[in-house]
Amino acid sequence: MATHNELGKQGEEMALAWLVEKGYKILHCNWRYLKYEIDIIATKEDKLHIVEVKTLHYPAIGNPEDSVTKKKFRFIANAADEFLFRHPGYRHIQFNVLSITLFNNKKPEFFLIEDVFL
Repeated sequence: MATHNELGKQGEEMALAWLVEKGYKILHCNWRYLKYEIDIIATKEDKLHIVEVKTLHYPAIGNPEDSVTKKKFRFIANAADEFLFRHPGYRHIQFNVLSITLFNNKKPEFFLIEDVFL
């Protein structure tokens, strides 16, 4: 497996633990529809959360969340549309980006950007 794929998998595992710790109920990981994928689908309170996870090692150029482009967001939205078609009944939906920065000598930093719309 390529290094960036391993980093992505590691980041998603860390994201799951962090989200559960923050009170989210995980419904699906790596939910796929055609060429589209949603990293994490979760609920908290009365909202369905569509979470894109981005992970980088420090030092890096930019922040992990910078790699969520309009095109990437469109792909996530397309997958979310299909998920909602298959699982109707969610009234409140929120798109989030969970950015994780890994360091060599200290704990990772988590930065949750809520209610993203590009």
